[in-house]
Amino acid sequence: MADLQELYQSIILDHNRRPKNYGALDGATSSAEGRNPLCGDEVKVELKVADDAIEDIHFTASGCAVSRASASIMTQAVKGKSRAEVDKLFTQFHDLVTGKLKPDAAEARAMGEIAAFSGVSRFPVRVKCASMPWHTLQSALRDDAPAT
Repeated sequence: MADLQELYQSIILDHNRRPKNYGALDGATSSAEGRNPLCGDEVKVELKVADDAIEDIHFTASGCAVSRASASIMTQAVKGKSRAEVDKLFTQFHDLVTGKLKPDAAEARAMGEIAAFSGVSRFPVRVKCASMPWHTLQSALRDDAPAT
């Protein structure tokens, strides 16, 4: 179990140091900004949505390793997904970081790098750091939603 936690920590640190999909997104169809006033973390998520799916996604952020890594892993997880699939991933991620979801080894493998955040639930102050990019993504998707 200690080896698994070390692996998860390594994944988070790697995504913090070398974030994926980092920087402005040319031609974004929507964006949103999020801020955690408790610690000062900030993130901006920019999307290209086409045919109800995330065609491309980028982010910029300043803050702790947990929030930056969460945003990086999130961008990889949601690219190419429909809004419904993103909603399902959001719920899964939120349940993971709040401790409602405790995946076994097979479930963790299926989750990919998202599983690296399974230990966040032990540190309640970090839940907001990890989930803030995901909430910001949800805001960007709402802003891009067609008018009804």
